Amino acid sequence: MKKSRPEFIKVNKLRFLRRYQVRAIEAIQLAVKDGRDRFLFEMATGTGKTLVSAAVIKLFRRTGNARRILFLVDRLELEKQAQKNFEDYLKGDYVSVIYKENRDDWRKADIVVSTIQSFLSKNRYKRLFAPDDFDLVISDEAHRSISGNSRAVFEYFIGYKLGLTATPKDYLKHIDTINTNDPRELERRTLLDTYRTFGCETGEPTFRYSLLDGVRDGYLVNPVVVDARTEITAGLLSENGYAVIVQDEEGNEAEEVFVYQEFEKKFFSESTNHAFCKVFLENALKDPITGEVGKTILFCVSQNHAAKIAQILNQNADVMFPGKYQSDFAMQVTSIVGGAQDFTVQFSNNRLSGSANFDPGYRTSKTRVCVTVGMMTTGYDCTDLLNICLMRPIFSPSDFIQIKGRGTRKHNFTGEHIDPVIKSRLGDKQKTKFKIFDFFANCEYFEEKFNYDEVLTLPKAGKETASEVYDKPLDKSYFDVYNSSREDRLSSLDQTEIGPEGMKIDRMYFDRFEQTILNNPNINQIKEQAEAGKWDEIQDFIIHNVFDKPEDYFNVEKLRAALNVDRRIPLREMLEKVLGFIPRFKTREELLEEEFDKFDSRYIPGENHFSGAKVIFKAYIEDAEFRNIIDQGNLSLLNVTPWIDSYRQLSPELRSLIPEYIKDYVPLNNYSK
Repeated sequence: MKKSRPEFIKVNKLRFLRRYQVRAIEAIQLAVKDGRDRFLFEMATGTGKTLVSAAVIKLFRRTGNARRILFLVDRLELEKQAQKNFEDYLKGDYVSVIYKENRDDWRKADIVVSTIQSFLSKNRYKRLFAPDDFDLVISDEAHRSISGNSRAVFEYFIGYKLGLTATPKDYLKHIDTINTNDPRELERRTLLDTYRTFGCETGEPTFRYSLLDGVRDGYLVNPVVVDARTEITAGLLSENGYAVIVQDEEGNEAEEVFVYQEFEKKFFSESTNHAFCKVFLENALKDPITGEVGKTILFCVSQNHAAKIAQILNQNADVMFPGKYQSDFAMQVTSIVGGAQDFTVQFSNNRLSGSANFDPGYRTSKTRVCVTVGMMTTGYDCTDLLNICLMRPIFSPSDFIQIKGRGTRKHNFTGEHIDPVIKSRLGDKQKTKFKIFDFFANCEYFEEKFNYDEVLTLPKAGKETASEVYDKPLDKSYFDVYNSSREDRLSSLDQTEIGPEGMKIDRMYFDRFEQTILNNPNINQIKEQAEAGKWDEIQDFIIHNVFDKPEDYFNVEKLRAALNVDRRIPLREMLEKVLGFIPRFKTREELLEEEFDKFDSRYIPGENHFSGAKVIFKAYIEDAEFRNIIDQGNLSLLNVTPWIDSYRQLSPELRSLIPEYIKDYVPLNNYSK
């Protein structure tokens, strides 16, 4: 009986919750018992968030706390992946569908899976759904799928809310909370906002299972970082940048300096791309069964860059492995490539371009490298992935964690062989590590003072670093493009183990202003006034006691310039940010979307008028010339504007309603520069 049990489990695809997954279910039960209806699970990539979600769904259904569940994701590939998982986990109990494929009969399903974009389009969620259509809403990668306007969808539905995230708040706990220009600080505030949204104001999630826990318990593996720099990228990454001599339009020679952000944007080097590919091919982890290059995801700067890299890799593979790949070794998987979403699934299922290229009994994808830009970053499951290549800079800490998380899952490669005799002879071939090839010092950037569960160690002191260049605006004096003809060679290659480190943050002008206020002897009184809504009194105090002092000579205009936001930030909004009332400064487009959403919720123009109403609403706010035409009634002048077609779509009622509403409710000064 004991011998047949494993085979029975395998044949019937039975799933058993691990102990920490059971603890997650117990945590949500305790939270409900305490009267809470919002929950947040912080679980490292590869620890089974979707399986736990299935268990939560089953719990809520069987206890009568939910009859229909909405599972929200922020990417198309995750939509299909989640629906497939729910079918595998719950097909005997509940029906799950993808909304956009079942728009007419989604009510027959128990679980509806959708991208947040499907519900946001034309504010479809308000037109086609009632607030009580879903009793439990689960948001996958919560800090992404409920950000910005997406939050409106999440908040529209009443009932229980569960957020899932692999990005721990604590990984930014040593970051100074005053540096608004540091992208890490913005993400820290976004994560804090996520915690508040899910009822975890104390900063403690409903349940946490970290990368460190997963590695300790034997469920996840750690990476080895390969920091590789060429002669050219070492210059691009240096504090002084990479200098070249160019000729201007008059034929005069001039020095131009490029930095790493401009690689494959303004600075092009075919030789550098070849050097990248050479380093990867010579140092990649190999598949333990066939000895070929292990499966790899490679992240590029742009779609054009991805096409170049795929071509170079295929050319090299044809030389290294004659007759084996026929240009299928590497494949571009980006949004402009037809069938890209299916390619990601085939790569995971070991069918991309066929399989069994070296061993007919071994199921592994013929294509070894998926070359992408932004796809395959979050929630993508490919347990046999052995290499991750970063051929571009990464600026988002959560993106960095997500990309790193693609490789942390364990895998037994022997399980992909179909011959039981060979399987027995091979024994288990477990994945014990994976490699991150870092060509742009991303680990160096994210590592200092970062304390998410495992921290990647920086290259040792003495190397050129990118330090301040991340926050510097680009010099507008550059020529359009520069193509380097210089032969590039590997400058350094270091393999780095994981370990905790620290970091410092340079404070900029607005940061000093923020710190000045927070250190003011009257800060407690200021906070009390803010809580009471006495913003006029606070602004008056700041103007008379903080502005125009010899230490920094703070004033509104200089602060606006330092913030570099695409609209005119009022002083009150600056103070709301300083005092923690808002997590960040919203862009002009975000505010426009919010204002139109308020208008749409109040008047709900018909679907035939929706697009035109949105265009005219935004144009009236943003374009003073258009606003003047409407206000003065010179409608014939609309024929020479780009707004004429949208204006014609509107009903007479909307043509007068939109400007009246904006005059009454929208502060136009917030949208000027």
